[in-house]
Amino acid sequence: MTTMQLNAEIYRSLSVIAENESLMKRAAKYLKKLAAQKEDDTLMTKEEYFAKIDESLQQAREGKVHEMLPGETLDEFLERIG
Repeated sequence: MTTMQLNAEIYRSLSVIAENESLMKRAAKYLKKLAAQKEDDTLMTKEEYFAKIDESLQQAREGKVHEMLPGETLDEFLERIG
């Protein structure tokens, strides 16, 4: 099912219960709970964060660093280092 189809299905279901305040409250509560469960891939634990810092510091000590060239854009830099 596509996103548009899912949206349509959700709105159809909501239209059925739209006049019932009790059901709408329950639906809103559930949707908030469901939205809170969505995971953010960028989040990390404190331990993971410090492990990344330690790894970066070790790479810097070993000379494994990348520098932007004068006049180079960030996009160009990222493309160059792969």
